[in-house]
Amino acid sequence: MDVSEILAEHAAKQQAVVVEKEIPLEVDAGFLTVTDPNPIDEESYKADLEDYLMSTARDGVQTLIATLFSLPITSSQDGPLAQLPPPTTQLPRAKPLPKPKPLTKWEQFAKAKGISHRKKEKKTWDEEKQEWVDRWGWKGANKKEEVQWLTPIPANADVDFDPAKKVRDERKARVEKNQKQQEKNVARAQQSGSTSAPAPPTAQRKREIDRTVATTRMSTASMGRFDRKLDGEKKLKGIKRKFDPTEVSSQAEQSQNMAILSKLGREPETKKSRTSSEVLNVRKAVRFASKGKGSAALARDANSKKGKKVKR
Repeated sequence: MDVSEILAEHAAKQQAVVVEKEIPLEVDAGFLTVTDPNPIDEESYKADLEDYLMSTARDGVQTLIATLFSLPITSSQDGPLAQLPPPTTQLPRAKPLPKPKPLTKWEQFAKAKGISHRKKEKKTWDEEKQEWVDRWGWKGANKKEEVQWLTPIPANADVDFDPAKKVRDERKARVEKNQKQQEKNVARAQQSGSTSAPAPPTAQRKREIDRTVATTRMSTASMGRFDRKLDGEKKLKGIKRKFDPTEVSSQAEQSQNMAILSKLGREPETKKSRTSSEVLNVRKAVRFASKGKGSAALARDANSKKGKKVKR
């Protein structure tokens, strides 16, 4: 018996097992999924949940296998292979479709004039090196005139004329101009209401300034409460207090109480030079009694008081 006969016999067995329900099962062979649109039988569901779930899953698997064996099947070294059709179920998107990116000023002009955009390659051929080099970036072809060993100088050039510096300044000026044009395009896209455009540098700078102002407010003695408010300044959001839950477990409550008791029975911390019995700071007491004059002055005052006669 060859493979085709085995497949035919197995397909006949699968067709013999027909799942009959009020609403036919929806099978998507492309995704290998079966959907049961029938309502749940509440009586069977409550009587034996496990048996109900097993029977529902069995019906779906039998229907899916029968559908697979009805598809074109080919034999291979790993066994019979079924050619799945394209999926028919439309899966939902996790996020909405992105809005189209707004055209830049040059793209609008090129579209109006019918100018086609020709994308330049990232690599260009260098005749001197006889190899492909980057068109831009580090050691790019756009910096060739800055590092070449021989550069012609105009006849009316100044004595301190530097051709490499002149080319480098021109390149930096072009880069700065492109950055300004890009910022204008982003600002124009923000005004048009497009959410796909990135935030302009001005908005980022505004957030940095707001953060700096908020930090400065909190550095004052009143924590910014009595400072003069600026026009359009938003109210600072304070730190929310965190409270312990009113209902805790007996173990947590016991550990909290034991921690408090351990703190109450702990001896006060003292310096190394002072023992636990020496509660009085002698040097500080002498300095206070002598009004800062020292122990010698205090002894002299005591002797002078003893030598005086007391009148009766």
